[in-house]
Amino acid sequence: MGRSSSFSVCGQLLCRGATMPCPRTYWFTEEKFGQAERTELDAHFENLLARADSTKNWTEKILRQTEVLLQPNPSARVEEFLYEKLDRKVPSRVTNGELLAQYMAEAASELGPATPYGKTLTKVAEAEKRLGAAERDFIHAASINFLTPLRNFLEGDWKTISKERRLLQNRRLDLDACKARLKKAKAAEAKATTVPDFQETRPRNYILSASASATLDDTSCPPSWAEWKEEYPGGWRPPCFFLLPLNPSVTRARGCLSLPKDRKLWNDEVDKAEQELRVAQTEFDRQAEVTRLLLEGISSTHVNHLRCLHEFVEAQTTYYAQCYRHMLDLQRQLGSSQGAIFPGTFVGTTEPASPPLSSTSPATAAATMPVGPSASGLAPPGEAALRLEEVTPPASGTRKARVLYDYEAADSSELALLADELITVYSLPGMDPDWLIGERGNKKGKVPVTYLELLS
Repeated sequence: MGRSSSFSVCGQLLCRGATMPCPRTYWFTEEKFGQAERTELDAHFENLLARADSTKNWTEKILRQTEVLLQPNPSARVEEFLYEKLDRKVPSRVTNGELLAQYMAEAASELGPATPYGKTLTKVAEAEKRLGAAERDFIHAASINFLTPLRNFLEGDWKTISKERRLLQNRRLDLDACKARLKKAKAAEAKATTVPDFQETRPRNYILSASASATLDDTSCPPSWAEWKEEYPGGWRPPCFFLLPLNPSVTRARGCLSLPKDRKLWNDEVDKAEQELRVAQTEFDRQAEVTRLLLEGISSTHVNHLRCLHEFVEAQTTYYAQCYRHMLDLQRQLGSSQGAIFPGTFVGTTEPASPPLSSTSPATAAATMPVGPSASGLAPPGEAALRLEEVTPPASGTRKARVLYDYEAADSSELALLADELITVYSLPGMDPDWLIGERGNKKGKVPVTYLELLS
């Protein structure tokens, strides 16, 4: 016996007769095997369900990956999760940058803080400590402004939506069961109406005794063959119409017996099934409306997540800007300019930085754009008096560069830049490593390295 037929037999055993309500599990199984009709939802409702499921799935993925970004250590993430579930405060944890700063400071103290290596270790340790503090602030801001709203959606709003969807599923199964019951009752009623009465179909020489007639009126226990044989010793074949009924409302004969009493029973059964169908339809419509309102609230969830995403980007921008400033300060303190040690050597990255988004405001674009050091703040004292007309490019060491962002010259010693234009750049001995000399036609001036992509 196949799986489909076995489930069908089980369902028939559970659902004998039209008056016994069928379990939801049976109807759900019948729907899965395509053996029962299903009430379909409208297209708009199905789109809302698909949108809600997609929102939930992607929110879970974004949440998990953001947690990995903020805390790469899986053991630390498990510990934070347990503290959160126990409703206890998560203990303060030293960041990797702060731990590195601690090791460097201890190494400088042991190796000699007066030595060049010790002094450098001390300076780098201070910078790493500031970077670790900036990372701690970024993790704290991202957890509050971004991770917490995502968790609240998954643990609050989504659980409510899932609960109402389960209720809607139960209401739909009840409605389908009522529809099937009414269909079955109407079919039986039509069959009972078309079959003639017993008095018209029995043989002419076949006369029932009073006890047999009384037995026919008893719908709970049909007469046995022994009783019929005792009543009619002449020997009649077993009557085909005395089959064991499933319940009093099922027709007792199969093809050759139909009592007028059964017609009234089936009429009552149809009325009862119609009443239950109306109740089930009302409950289904009410639950569908409640679920629809919750699903339409996903749009508000998207708006809230969009605001949180902006706050996450702002926190990340602030963090990287602080890191950039700290590293510039460290580079200036160390004086580790390769251009100062090896004249003609280019300083700066050869990889292009990400340009600012055109849709952002000027303030946001300025925050995301690399900040070029000012000439007065970072230039050596002797460089301020540099006369550009006397500057000549070296015989070797010139290079082409593509401008990444627009740059306005702060004074006459700088060269204004336009995005995507090509200029010739080179370095001079003693120049600040964050600046180069740029030439465009007959114009020349200092340009910040962070605004350039050096071409090979």
